[in-house]
Amino acid sequence: MASHTRNPGKVFLVGAGPGDPDLLTLRAARLIINAAVIVHDGLVDPAILAMAGPRARLISVAKQRARHTMPQHEISALLVREALAGHDVIRLKGGDPLIFGRGGEEIEACRAAGIAVEVVPGISAALGAAAAAQLPLTHRDSASIVSFVAGQCKGLAEQDWSGLAGTGRTLVIYMGVANADGIAEKLIADGLTPDVPVAVIENATRSDMRVLRGRLAGLSLLVGEHRVKSPALIVIGAVAGESESRLGVLAGEWAI
Repeated sequence: MASHTRNPGKVFLVGAGPGDPDLLTLRAARLIINAAVIVHDGLVDPAILAMAGPRARLISVAKQRARHTMPQHEISALLVREALAGHDVIRLKGGDPLIFGRGGEEIEACRAAGIAVEVVPGISAALGAAAAAQLPLTHRDSASIVSFVAGQCKGLAEQDWSGLAGTGRTLVIYMGVANADGIAEKLIADGLTPDVPVAVIENATRSDMRVLRGRLAGLSLLVGEHRVKSPALIVIGAVAGESESRLGVLAGEWAI
C-alpha cells in the first residue's frame, strides 16, 4: 500500500465573487496570487485566473447544463488527492462557495480524508448582481424577505414555491434561464400574478453586463429574444421594477 511521505496540504474553498476581480476579498486575492494549485469552475472570470503566478497549476472543472467536465464526486476526490500529495489547493468558485456551489460536499470529503479545510467567503452572485444593477433586493416599500432557489434542479414541477414569491417578497433564481418558461408557469400556477415584475441580470459586474426587465408572463420571451446565456440570475418581485420607477435606467438595460 502506497504511503504519503509529505505532510498533507490544506484545501481552501474560495469565493471568486460575481466576476469583477475588484470584488474579491483581500484573503481570496492573496491566496490566488500565491497559489500552487487552483481547481476552478467555469464561472470564474479569466481576469481572476490571470492573477495566479506563472508556476500555478490551473485545473478546470467547468460545468455546463447537461455536460459536466468532471462529476462532483471526482472533483472532491481530486481535491483530496492533491492535498494528500502535499499541495495546498485553492478550490475557486464563482460567487460564494457555500451558496449553490456544492462546497458542503467538498468539505465533507476533505474532512473524511483528514484534510484541513478553510472557507473564504465571496460576494454571492445574487448580491453582486443586485448591486451592479442597482436593484435593491429588499426595500421598505416593497420587500422584507429574500429567497434564493436553484432553477434547474430535478423535480421542479413538484416543488412548492408558493411562499417564496409574492407581496413583500423577492425571489432570486440561480441557473434558471434555460428553464425560464417552466419557472414562469410554475410560479403562476402556484398563485403569483402574471404581471409581477422580473429582472434578468446577465454577466453581472462585468463589462458586458445586461439587465433585462419585464413581467413574469413574458419571462421566457424576454430570455429567448435577447438570447440570454449563463451566468445569469432572475429576480422576481416588486423590487425588480424599483430601478425603473425610482432609480432610473442604467446603461445596458432593456425594459420590455
